[in-house]
Amino acid sequence: MNTSRRTFIKQAGWGLAGLGLVSPGALDLLAASDGRLPRATPESQGVATRGILDFLEGIRNSGHEFHSFMVVRHGHVVAEGWWAPYRADVTHMMYSMSKSFTSTAIGFAVAEGRLKVDDRVVKFFPGELPGIVSENLAALRVKDLLSMSVGHAQDSIGAVVQSRNWVKTFLAQPVTHKPGTEFMYNSGATYLLSAIVQKVTGQRVADYLRPRLFEPLGVEGMWWDECPMGINTGGWGLHIQTEGLAKFGQLFLRKGVWNGRRILPEKWVEEATSFKIQQPGGPKDDNDWLQGYCYQFWRARHNAYRGDGAFGQYTIVMPDQDAVVAITSETSDMQGELNLVWNHLLPAMQGKSLPADLPANAVLRSRLSALALRPPTGQTTSPEAGRVSGKVYELEYNDLGIRRLTLEFYPGGARMIWRDARGSQAVECGLERWVLGKSSLPFPTPNLVKALGPFKPVGSKIAASGTWKDAHTFQMMWRYYETPHHDTVTCHFDSGELKVAFLDSLTQMNPQGKDARAPLTGWMKET
Repeated sequence: MNTSRRTFIKQAGWGLAGLGLVSPGALDLLAASDGRLPRATPESQGVATRGILDFLEGIRNSGHEFHSFMVVRHGHVVAEGWWAPYRADVTHMMYSMSKSFTSTAIGFAVAEGRLKVDDRVVKFFPGELPGIVSENLAALRVKDLLSMSVGHAQDSIGAVVQSRNWVKTFLAQPVTHKPGTEFMYNSGATYLLSAIVQKVTGQRVADYLRPRLFEPLGVEGMWWDECPMGINTGGWGLHIQTEGLAKFGQLFLRKGVWNGRRILPEKWVEEATSFKIQQPGGPKDDNDWLQGYCYQFWRARHNAYRGDGAFGQYTIVMPDQDAVVAITSETSDMQGELNLVWNHLLPAMQGKSLPADLPANAVLRSRLSALALRPPTGQTTSPEAGRVSGKVYELEYNDLGIRRLTLEFYPGGARMIWRDARGSQAVECGLERWVLGKSSLPFPTPNLVKALGPFKPVGSKIAASGTWKDAHTFQMMWRYYETPHHDTVTCHFDSGELKVAFLDSLTQMNPQGKDARAPLTGWMKET
């Protein structure tokens, strides 16, 4: 079904259900025709629309940058939104939200008798072990990896990603504490779980999960990063749409049953989401990171549990409310985002259906349709644009390897063109409006894990917009809309000289941070 038809069905369904002219069951059939979760009005599922409006207002006033959210109650999506240029059909980088999917792959492998959580880790990798296997390493079990109680003194990820053989590097790290006794968040542990799945199944986690999880749930287009040895990274690197998160949460809420068919054993769902180990310093009533850890899921307040990833990628499962909330975002305050859910969405969920609230429904539809991340603003033109447009600037030596750079300005847009050893590349941007494109950048997009390891230039999907901040300064924002992140690129022109400065969104969240990329300096080439 094409996008316009889906949009029509969603809008028509909202309107007809709100008027009482179509039943939730009919909406189920409409949604099921294209594999989506069924849609319904909030009140029909016992959710007060005004609470969702309060949630949106809380987001607007909070400073958190949301990219999408979806609220599912009693199996029905009652509210959903994407902040343009983010879209429903585009995958989003999940960071550590990926871990819960890797845990689920272990669950399938356990159910199929391929391994047990009490298995010793060393048995899977006899050829990758260090020369001396310590007592603690020998005692390490699969369930210790799952519960982040490996025994390492620190997260192994920094050392792991600097090597080619990540398995061997992980197993070489000192196991300081007895496994199973102390919590230490450890993304390397989840990578090793991915490697174990590949070892016992002969398939990468993504391929192993496809027929068991993604296809039954109707999740398409997902992809997963790999290590240099061709193993999915496990602890991060999954890219999936927001509705895929919501469906994943709904599967766990229904204890492994999807559309009446058991997908995952109920025993595994309960085991994977129940308390296993307490984090240091907890529990505390106001902190969702101190409620206990499970098997690559976090316990949360209000008897909920969740998978989550850096900068606010969430699947929140709320059994007491029969609800799931999925979120993608970029924030430095993940607890603050969860507080918005607890303060606004949780009290909006009632124990029975509510009377229709047509005025609030209309306001909600209007606000959801208008969600957008605003492009930078200033002035759409400058006399400087005519003087520098199309001019070639020869650049000083730089770590990015860019030799020449040109900016072209035209009505409604601009184009930045650079040349490096691979040839010419460009980014198109609108003037105070988003323009979608793709470019192979000479530097990595902002990404916590990529910053630790070697970088290979890859094509990035970019939504770009620019504006003149003053008569001589043109500033662009490049949103990498398959990730939570963006770059601010500032071009300053001065008497034939060009300076280009970069500032990534990760650095912007750290007042003491400094972008690792040095500014570019160049001079206009004589014609």
